[in-house]
Amino acid sequence: MAGILLRIGARGSKLSLAQTQLTRARIAQHMGVDTERLDIVTIVTSGDSIQDRRLIEFGGKGLFTKELDEALLEGRIDLAIHSLKDLPTRLPSELILACVPEREDPRDAFVSLQARSLSDLPSGANVGTASLRRQAQVLFARPDLGVVTLRGNVDTRLRKLEAGEADATFLAIAGLKRLGLAARAASLVDPHDMAPAACQGALALTARNDDTATLASLEGLESADARVEIEAERAFLGALDGSCRTAIGALARKHAHALSFIGEALTPDGSARWRRVETISLGPDACADARALGDRLGREIRAEAGDALVMDTS
Repeated sequence: MAGILLRIGARGSKLSLAQTQLTRARIAQHMGVDTERLDIVTIVTSGDSIQDRRLIEFGGKGLFTKELDEALLEGRIDLAIHSLKDLPTRLPSELILACVPEREDPRDAFVSLQARSLSDLPSGANVGTASLRRQAQVLFARPDLGVVTLRGNVDTRLRKLEAGEADATFLAIAGLKRLGLAARAASLVDPHDMAPAACQGALALTARNDDTATLASLEGLESADARVEIEAERAFLGALDGSCRTAIGALARKHAHALSFIGEALTPDGSARWRRVETISLGPDACADARALGDRLGREIRAEAGDALVMDTS
């Protein structure tokens, strides 16, 4: 058999490998080669190594990308595949967000063995999550509920739920679908009630910006609609200095030549929420319009909320 054409870096989690294998198959089909010629290189990230505490204590989002970035920069891999919601808003200058494939359903799934939705939980029930966004949204909607930390991969969190460590949790429906576990969702969350994480359901394919061969192999895999949506959401995050220390939700949806946007930021304890909902018409440069929208709405919320948005970790 001919040699390896691309070395694809991915986290070693079950979900990461599942979505990487799906993406590898699409790249191989696009290139007209056997999937075996695209090698998956598993890399353990700092975020994967921390299972008992919140990531906010150790640096947040970049913990899921740092080691993959290093492997790209050192030439050990040619391409990295991330869940786009894990990708920091600023990449190392030598790297580029080369491709955003078609986006999966961006909504959150409510998962519980005893309730159909958050509103059905009895007062005093505990919702398990390690996400500051989900914690704040739960407490904003239901201040009579408790929130407990629930970390680990999807299977681990489902087992902890079954063991009674929490009465309910939230998971991205995209991840459940990619793992064949969509049936575990009791219901899907309306983004107008609780906006999902920015870029949820989307994948990020990153590469070195001077690697013309790898970049050429990805041509034609980009979803123009997904790119426009994530540009708005990432601009919103950037304007709010979004990190694991801020509770931010955002969802943009492109429909023909229009873009609808829901963006919100909450205090960590859920006592206050700032929200923007807007629809704009897109011009010839849809990505620029999307970025301008996300940036403007993020700046408006930042001006209103100030430092109330940032969790104190001292």
